[in-house]
Amino acid sequence: MTVTVRSFAKINFGLRIGPRRADGFHQLRTAYQTIGLHDGMRLSVERGAGIEIQCADPRVPKDESNTCFKILERAMAALGARRRVVLEIEKRLPVQGGLGGASGNAVAALLALEIALQKQLPAQERMRIAAEVGSDVPLFLIGGTVLGVGRGEDVYPLPELPATACVVATPEIAVSTPRAFADWDSLHVPRSPSETTGDPSTSSGQAARRPTDGEGTAGKLTGGEPSDRIDAFGREISAWLSSVPSMKGRFSGVPAKGRGRAETLLLDLVRTGIENDFEKVVFPQYPVLRDVKCAIEKTGAVYASLSGSGSAVYGLFQGKAAAEKAATRLRKSGVPAEATVTLTRQQYWKRLRVSGFE
Repeated sequence: MTVTVRSFAKINFGLRIGPRRADGFHQLRTAYQTIGLHDGMRLSVERGAGIEIQCADPRVPKDESNTCFKILERAMAALGARRRVVLEIEKRLPVQGGLGGASGNAVAALLALEIALQKQLPAQERMRIAAEVGSDVPLFLIGGTVLGVGRGEDVYPLPELPATACVVATPEIAVSTPRAFADWDSLHVPRSPSETTGDPSTSSGQAARRPTDGEGTAGKLTGGEPSDRIDAFGREISAWLSSVPSMKGRFSGVPAKGRGRAETLLLDLVRTGIENDFEKVVFPQYPVLRDVKCAIEKTGAVYASLSGSGSAVYGLFQGKAAAEKAATRLRKSGVPAEATVTLTRQQYWKRLRVSGFE
């Protein structure tokens, strides 16, 4: 049996990095949001044994380091299934772009496998397996607007942002998430001599134990007791999204200066001052990404931010026409960009399965 599904991307509404934990990961707080950009996935179950990954993009590994391979291997064992699985990935999302491409692929592969085998894992088992594979994999088992805590793998559905026009710019830059964490530590955490002699590609100078950065790239993504700054983020994001709807169907909980209630949730988001901590270390390393964010803001975005550790940068707009116009302007200036929309939880699950690639 062959099953075809979409593998959607995510962006981050703010991201706070806390202290490193004893296990080498960092404590995180972020709000994930699924969006309409996606890869195509086709999974077939045949007689035999083994897992085969097919993808025309040379940057995507085809061996056991691929997140899809890892999740399929674990799911097959948990389901007690003995079959040959062939997974074809049509890669459209950037590799190491901060859009959760590899993580979304893993969950899409898991769901396609369940459909093909006509077997389903318990929800708790799904989450356990997803968290083993990567820090931001579990969010794709929820969809919509999702709070991520712990190292990012501990996820909770949030009050949803209504479908909102969005532009995603994808400069051809691969940002290493472990390296970004290491750069953050160099600014905020005193290091012992033994740590400074370690591999700078990881956040602790130790061999990574979990895959978290792109298709198969290993690294420690997330650490320590939550700080006041970390806790404050959770309160800010929850207050923003749980604002009470007004009579006109608009949302607001943060008063505008001199104007009473803010006009939209987007304006409220700006006023919260929520930011992505990775911008502090990624922008100095890749100044072009700061330029891209500025360019998005100049096209009329109400809110713009780096997604995850990058390199994708997105902007939120008040309408589809404004987003499409902004994407066109960015492309004309040489910045790869695409207009899309945020997906609510219901939209995410409704659009997941398709009859063929689009």
